[in-house]
Amino acid sequence: MNKFRTHNCSELTIENSEENVALSGWINKKRDHGNLLFLDLRDNYGTTQCIIQKDKPFFKELEKIQLESVIKINGVVSKRSKETINKELKTGEIEIKINSYEVLGTCKDLPLPVFSDQEYSEEIRLKYRFLDLRRKKIHSNILLRSKIISFIRDEMNGQGFVEFQTPILTSSSPEGARDFIVPSRLNPGKFYALPQAPQQFKQLIMVSGFDKYFQIAPCFRDEDARADRSPGEFYQLDLEMSFVEQEDILRVVENLLIKVFQKFSNKKFLYEKFPRIPFKEAMLKYATDKPDLRNPLQINDLTVVFERDDVKFDIFKKLVKSGSVVRSIVTKNTKNKPRSFFDNLDKWAKTEGASGMAYFTFEKDKNLTARGPVGKFFSSEALSEIMEITGAQIGDSIFFSCDKETNVLQLMSLARDKIAEELNLIDPNTFAFCWIVDYPMYEIDKISGKIKFSHNPFSMPQGEEKEIDFENPLNIKAYQYDIVCNGIELSSGAIRNHKPNLMYKLFEIAGYKKSEVDEKFSGMINALSFGAPPHGGIAPGIDRIIMLLAGEKNIREVTLFPMNQNAQDLMMNAPSEITEKQLKELSLTIKKK
Repeated sequence: MNKFRTHNCSELTIENSEENVALSGWINKKRDHGNLLFLDLRDNYGTTQCIIQKDKPFFKELEKIQLESVIKINGVVSKRSKETINKELKTGEIEIKINSYEVLGTCKDLPLPVFSDQEYSEEIRLKYRFLDLRRKKIHSNILLRSKIISFIRDEMNGQGFVEFQTPILTSSSPEGARDFIVPSRLNPGKFYALPQAPQQFKQLIMVSGFDKYFQIAPCFRDEDARADRSPGEFYQLDLEMSFVEQEDILRVVENLLIKVFQKFSNKKFLYEKFPRIPFKEAMLKYATDKPDLRNPLQINDLTVVFERDDVKFDIFKKLVKSGSVVRSIVTKNTKNKPRSFFDNLDKWAKTEGASGMAYFTFEKDKNLTARGPVGKFFSSEALSEIMEITGAQIGDSIFFSCDKETNVLQLMSLARDKIAEELNLIDPNTFAFCWIVDYPMYEIDKISGKIKFSHNPFSMPQGEEKEIDFENPLNIKAYQYDIVCNGIELSSGAIRNHKPNLMYKLFEIAGYKKSEVDEKFSGMINALSFGAPPHGGIAPGIDRIIMLLAGEKNIREVTLFPMNQNAQDLMMNAPSEITEKQLKELSLTIKKK
């Protein structure tokens, strides 16, 4: 190839036997057998075993050299004996007999071992991310990331989408998460914002007459970190299409995801055709709009049962009369589970802030009965109604909780996952995709009690404009949809509202005056006034897709240079203070606490 190497560290086979070669890379491992030193040389492509006899003049030098030093070796390819072949390596049938070497880059004492994938603290891993990235698993994850993005880009181009880049410096948005703010030197006292998403720009692209747009878009949100969300920045496959209905968007994304997940994983699909689940149904059956459909457990509403006279469970009955609801989960054929199984789940619910979970198991002797702490409070007729509502059978158990609906939903969503984990119900070798559709246009703000947009304020409401029930806005559904996989939301999308007059009406319900809409969304509302096509789009999260395909539980494991939980880059010491000169240029002063 050049003066540093004739081959990379994954190329050489027995067909290269007796060839003189040059390899360059990092010293991954050394094994000293006294008269023989084994040295594994690693580069981006793989690993090759090299050996040196004790009689070589530089044996002692190589024996002492620090792991992760970068060296070039010259040597001869030698076929390994049958008993020393390493079938886990591409180069496992050969080794290099070293004739000479050259140190290209020295290495200090290592703060973490590179040849091992053992866990280290987040602080060490992120401070020395360049070392962390040399480790086999995460190095492979980042290469996988590149391959997935390239594949997605090729698929989008093949479907007639055109790639554009939208601005990074833009105006602040009053909706969504917190913005990252950038001061303007040339416009003192004014600020740009980094885009939370290219939402308005991609709609403007459609108004500009382009038909299919996509972008692997960087997005910036000043949000707290989670396992499936990086603080600061992330990437999404942003796409928008003109003259489409909701089903057109769903079909394009569904076909793309099937291709991507089949290409980069051997896991099976639970559903070849992704189910479409209305939001209301998802909240009832799964208590979340991000259900993991690998989990077969479903939730049922038992509130009506506690209005019966022959149910004597007075604690729940009083709560129901005051407006609480009862939700339940049935576990199949758990009659032989030990008492500790049930009690532990009750204790777990209390650690989640609930008063616990009631439970019993359905039994039948002469009459239908219930075994468990609260089973005696239910008549045979009441138990029969519960079985009819839930689909439970003799030998099944039921867990239920009573509280205000918001609290019950939160607990039962967690309980559904917890019980499935305890019963080992989830197949880890499966992808279960679904669409959540028919989102409400509005919801009640829990703090102010006022009506606000529940999803995307630029969405198109369902139905003809003359038929929309503006007097009862909580009944209005929107053409909004989420794609979910294994309990992880990959994306939200919507058919957009391209009619300015309708937009004014919808924003007015959420408390915006016409003048406020004109001011805060001037670019959008102005563009829509000059002939806008019906259009819609979506933006699946690239990082989350890769996380699923890599089998990782934390998005940090598929991100090249992530921040820590406090949105700090420990490697580059960001964020950092700036100089007085920079502050003066930006017309800023720092107010000390």
